[in-house]
Amino acid sequence: MNPESGAPPRERAVRWRDQLIALGWLVLVWSLLWGEFSWGNLVGGVLVAGAVLLFFPLPPVTFGGRLRPGPLLVFLVRFVGELVSASLHVARIAVQPGYRPRGAIIAVRLRVRTDLNLALTAEAVSLVPGTLIIEVDRDAGVLYVHVLDVHGPQDLTDSRERILAVERRIVRAVGSAAELRQVATDPVERGPGP
Repeated sequence: MNPESGAPPRERAVRWRDQLIALGWLVLVWSLLWGEFSWGNLVGGVLVAGAVLLFFPLPPVTFGGRLRPGPLLVFLVRFVGELVSASLHVARIAVQPGYRPRGAIIAVRLRVRTDLNLALTAEAVSLVPGTLIIEVDRDAGVLYVHVLDVHGPQDLTDSRERILAVERRIVRAVGSAAELRQVATDPVERGPGP
């Protein structure tokens, strides 16, 4: 029996839309892997992508938000700034003779616990030098992050707030109205200590 048969028409339409988007991305990746765009690669990509989606169904990750160009630009500018700053900091640590940086693992409970927000926040945090996602607790919405060059409790607090600020910027750029209210009204959770 088809689990979608009892779903409301709007929900079925959203699922079909998500499947078509996934199909399109898989066909694009297939064509890029072959290195050229041709009718043969397009047909082959549609067949392979259809088989992948049929035999290895992805969990439903729906996008209920809205892309906002202004906040997206703010996110990108801040992300590049953090990337450059963190790269210079890690480079200084690497060339400083005799310096042994201390690291720590912190738990950061995100306010928006959707799979998409967890994935985007974890990816953005991992791309910045000096931070690395160790584990993600999907059910609790917690990221366990290794941070480099910790001198005291204030550094842990600053790192946690920096990660929550990344989440806030991501939600402002692509979140739904309910998610925007959630990051605007929820206090910054300190989460468990190191």
